[in-house]
Amino acid sequence: MPQQIEIRINQASDEEIVDLYLKTQKDKYFSEIYKRYSGKIFGKCLSFFKEEAEASDAVHDVFMKILVNLSKFGEKSKFSTWVYSITYNYCIDAIRKSKKMTIQSIDNVGEEIDFEDENEDNWLQEVDMAQIEKVMDVLHPHDKAVLLMKYMDDMSIKEICGVMEKTESAIKMKIKRAKQRFRESFVKINHIE
Repeated sequence: MPQQIEIRINQASDEEIVDLYLKTQKDKYFSEIYKRYSGKIFGKCLSFFKEEAEASDAVHDVFMKILVNLSKFGEKSKFSTWVYSITYNYCIDAIRKSKKMTIQSIDNVGEEIDFEDENEDNWLQEVDMAQIEKVMDVLHPHDKAVLLMKYMDDMSIKEICGVMEKTESAIKMKIKRAKQRFRESFVKINHIE
């Protein structure tokens, strides 16, 4: 019988596992969430912090936030998007605290402007991955995050809006500005004229 329960846990959706945990408070359900997401969260944290020890500590802190806030997950978005949002916000907050950065807001950007121009991205296909990593290391964490979400995680504008809690026009502007700063940094790092 226990083996059938394990199969059911492995086959259950994230939302079902969350519901089971909230109803029973059994560790095995939260362990399943941890098993499903710890590697992904570690990867995201590592992309922000670079040091494995810092990323591991961040994973622990992110899971504490998930545990504390699990009852607030209202299925307004996918569970994975909700987890990504907590991870992203934790990393940005941690970096902000450590560097005491000021963050610019662009929420009041006009809705009617189309900022996404896919033709601008063609030059990226020519760039070596090592060069991209060098540039990503010097980018502002917000720029890095939005570019990773869009191009590495292949998230839609709508999904990024959910994570960053911004409007579509604000996200499009963030992507456009991040790409512009990426290009500027790329040129500077590689001494291209």
